[in-house]
Amino acid sequence: MSESKYAKNIIDRPKEGFGPPETPEEAKRREECVKFPIYVDEEVVPGAYYFMAAWWKKITGKGSPAEEHDHEFDEYLVFLGTNPEDPNDLCGEVELWLGGEKHIITKSCAIFIPAGLKHAPIYFRKIERPIWYLATGPTEKYKKAIAGKEKQ
Repeated sequence: MSESKYAKNIIDRPKEGFGPPETPEEAKRREECVKFPIYVDEEVVPGAYYFMAAWWKKITGKGSPAEEHDHEFDEYLVFLGTNPEDPNDLCGEVELWLGGEKHIITKSCAIFIPAGLKHAPIYFRKIERPIWYLATGPTEKYKKAIAGKEKQ
């Protein structure tokens, strides 16, 4: 793509260094289950707010994220199935915790999480076809608070 005034606004890869540090073996195991094709925040495009896309292919047995947390910003979590015959079919089952309540998601949906609402863990319990998992919120950089500690 040629450089232009707005070329920087087209994000086609995850942010460099996105995610926890991994050994090559850990990265290979993770990529068998999930890929993160897009991650953007103000470090990628100045003035942008955070957006993350993940493509879940296999169950890991781990929460993603694993710990209950909250944010100082509103957030959307989106789960989309990949069945072209039935876009409402999640093609699997996701266990999501909101405010201490367990919810089982089996249909494509968007979930609005107001600032301060404790949420997670999120478990992908069943995957028949890949599931798109998207998250976004009006903040320049993703931050979460876990038991009074702020993490990124």
